Amino acid sequence: MVKSHRFALVYRICALLFALAGILKQVGVFDGTISLRSFMYYTTQSNILAAGLFALLAFRTAKSIKEGSLGRPEWHTRLVMICTVDLLVTMIVFWVLLAPLVPAEYIMTFENIAVHTVTPLLCLLDYVLFSEARRLKYRDIYFSCVFPIFYVIFALAAGLAGYVYYYAATHDSPFSSSLAMMPVRFPYFFLDIDRHGMMVAVYIGAIVAFFLLLSHALFFIDRKRKKPLSKASPEL
Repeated sequence: MVKSHRFALVYRICALLFALAGILKQVGVFDGTISLRSFMYYTTQSNILAAGLFALLAFRTAKSIKEGSLGRPEWHTRLVMICTVDLLVTMIVFWVLLAPLVPAEYIMTFENIAVHTVTPLLCLLDYVLFSEARRLKYRDIYFSCVFPIFYVIFALAAGLAGYVYYYAATHDSPFSSSLAMMPVRFPYFFLDIDRHGMMVAVYIGAIVAFFLLLSHALFFIDRKRKKPLSKASPEL
């Protein structure tokens, strides 16, 4: 664990700025063609969650530097772990399930690498560098599923209510405006009830199981780490 408040602050400010840059590029701000529909996808929403996490942690770290406070930042570690799981699944699901379906020209773009790889790894690195051992609660494993389950409900409700998502007709992807776009009711193939029917329940169950597996792994790794030497620890 890195105990330097100033290093933690610099890291979190840089991570925040990078996460924001990835989100803004993904939604088209830098290109002058803002796509509000990008906010309907889990990738964008989970990256906004990461940016919010880095903003909160940077604020708390700056405050602890100013006040010279010591405390038991148990909620820091727990929150970072939960967000890390949510972002790592963004990365893994994209590269394993979705990357083969998207246009090749999108794969190596800044926005793709940022939102699907670098920002999730920045969350993981924050957890590795600054979290204290033995701060997690077993129930945190299940809290990591709250955000993705909320998104599944949100996406299905939006589709059933008539919202139109888009796939590229030749690639089944929402990411390329250069290809003919095909309207669909659901954002990802594993949520597409129209095409896959009850198999969607199997897909969702498998993804939830993967969330729980990853959360259990981080929890048990945490239990193998050494306990803090003192009860009072720097609020990073």
